[in-house]
Amino acid sequence: MTDHVYQKIELTGSSTVSSDAAIENAVAKAGQTIKNMRWFEVLETRGYIDNAKVAHWQVTIKIGYTLD
Repeated sequence: MTDHVYQKIELTGSSTVSSDAAIENAVAKAGQTIKNMRWFEVLETRGYIDNAKVAHWQVTIKIGYTLD
């Protein structure tokens, strides 16, 4: 097994659908430019309320990826 070195970035994804969709949006966007993504961790979840309903989700995550 090869030893790995990881780097982490912090991103905030958003969605009007759900917190899971906000995470998926952040991971998908990062995947456009970052290779070798391996894991994510949720740091913070927050939302926007409009007319007594959740209108928008924001989820801050860290994504870890291996360096070439």
